[in-house]
Amino acid sequence: MSPSSEFAQREWKPVIVHMLRFAFKEGTTEEQKARVLTLMRRTASVESVSFGTVGQALGDPADGFTHAYCVGIEDLPALERYMYDPVHLAGDLEIIPHLARIAVGPDLSDDMDPALAGRLMAMHEEKAARHPEWAARIGPLVTFA
Repeated sequence: MSPSSEFAQREWKPVIVHMLRFAFKEGTTEEQKARVLTLMRRTASVESVSFGTVGQALGDPADGFTHAYCVGIEDLPALERYMYDPVHLAGDLEIIPHLARIAVGPDLSDDMDPALAGRLMAMHEEKAARHPEWAARIGPLVTFA
């Protein structure tokens, strides 16, 4: 079977791809960086994540981002589970103090629903409302692409 016919026979499911680029605070030790990356990999491995990767950012170094985080999530119910997973929430509390800045996105999806971006932002705002201490810590670091 040719690769193209094998691909055509697979069941195709839309995915939401969530991407972060980030930089560590000045003075963060290599040991602390390794711990942050380990925690991020743990978060990227929770049951609601279809695939994930954490590592070096391959963009323009002038942008100031050294690392990146990317997860694929099947649908909005899985995204909600991901956002509130205890592993994710606990990891963020340890991760955030070591980051200088975070760029969210651009997120993407092969789900062509024109309202999807608005739903994603509403979910983020709901999490911020439910976890104001998290929002206060992460808010000053974040820009949205």
